[in-house]
Amino acid sequence: MKTRAFQQVDVFTAVPYRGNPVAVVLDGSDLDDAEFQRFAQWTNLSETTFLLPPTEPGADYRIRIFTPGGEMPFAGHPTLGSCRAWLKAGGKPKSTEYIVQQCVTGLVTIRRDGARLAFAAPPLKRTAPSPTMLAKIAHALGLKSAQILAAQQLDNGSNWLGMLLDEIDSVLALTPDHRALKELGVKVGVAAIAQAPSPTQLIARSNREARAFGGSAQGTVDLEVRAFAAATGIEEDPVTGSLNAGLAQWLIADGHMPERYLVGQGQCLGRDGRLSVERDAEGRVWIGGDTVVCIEGAVTL
Repeated sequence: MKTRAFQQVDVFTAVPYRGNPVAVVLDGSDLDDAEFQRFAQWTNLSETTFLLPPTEPGADYRIRIFTPGGEMPFAGHPTLGSCRAWLKAGGKPKSTEYIVQQCVTGLVTIRRDGARLAFAAPPLKRTAPSPTMLAKIAHALGLKSAQILAAQQLDNGSNWLGMLLDEIDSVLALTPDHRALKELGVKVGVAAIAQAPSPTQLIARSNREARAFGGSAQGTVDLEVRAFAAATGIEEDPVTGSLNAGLAQWLIADGHMPERYLVGQGQCLGRDGRLSVERDAEGRVWIGGDTVVCIEGAVTL
C-alpha cells in the first residue's frame, strides 16, 4: 500500500453538498481490479474513479470508473468530477480548447466555460423497449400506462431505460420497488417536462422544495429527472450525467425538448442538482454543470 492523492468532488452544483459526489484517486497505478472494486464499495458513493496515464495518443488522462457493484465503461458526473480533480492537481491539457479523457468507451471531449465544465455526449444507441419489460418496470415504479408518454432504451456506454412521464409531480411522487428493479437488472431514468403550474401547484411545489433544501431551489428547470440504479448497487442516483446525456439526445431528436434547456435532479434526496444541456451547430450534445471540490487529502491504497 502507498499514500495517494485524493479528492471528493461535488458535481452539477455550485453549492457544496447539493449535487452528486464522486471520489477521485488521482493515482490508480499498480492497483488491480479487485482493489479498485474494494475501495469503491468502501466509499459507498454512486461512483469512484481512479486516474491513470493515458494509452491513447490524443488523451490527457485515463480513468476507470467503479460503482459499489462493478465497473462502468462511461459515466457523466465522474467525468466532470475527475476532470475538475485532475485540473486542480495541476493537470495541463494538450489542447488549449478541450480536455480529452480516455475511458473504457473511448475518448470523451470536455470543454471549459469559465469555472464550469461540460462533456460531449458519447454516441447513443437507442431502441424501443419490449412491451413486456416496460410493463414490468412500470409496475415496479407504481406507474399507470397513461402516465408514460414515451420510452426508449438508451445506451451510450451506460445503459438506461428512459421514460418520459406526463408531469413533474408524477416523477417526484414515485416510490419504486427497488428490489424488483434490481431483479429486472435494469437502470431506469424517468423525466417530465415542466409545464405552467396552477397557483395551488406552485404553493405545493414551493413548500416541497423548501422542506427539501431549507430554502428556495437553484432556479426554474425545464426538465425534472430521477435515476434508479439498484441494478448497480445504488437505489437512487442524486444527479446523473450519463442518463441526462442519453435523454437529451433522444428528447431533442424527437422534438420533445429544445436544443438548450436546464435539468433539475435530486429533490427527493435533499439535493439540488442542475445540468445544462446544449446541442451545438455540429449536432454535438453537451452536458455541463458546476463542480466543487469538497474534500482534498490522501488515501492509503
